[in-house]
Amino acid sequence: MSRLDTQMKAGGELHERRWSVLSERGCEAAKLIYDEAAQLVGRLKDEKVHGLCIITDEAARRAVSQDEAHRDSTRRSEARRR
Repeated sequence: MSRLDTQMKAGGELHERRWSVLSERGCEAAKLIYDEAAQLVGRLKDEKVHGLCIITDEAARRAVSQDEAHRDSTRRSEARRR
């Protein structure tokens, strides 16, 4: 694949509704085009939200499900200690 083909493909992906915004609070939004995600990150920064990143929806689903699994495991461990 030529450099131009690679750049065109990457530019096309930026315009696909496949981007999510994650923060310390979890998934803020999904199915955005990259520009929408970047604008949301700017607004959330203004609101002093931390841990912001833009990743693909697929990666966000995995990250959120892993976080939920970790929280569930922590809750079970805490319940056993009581």
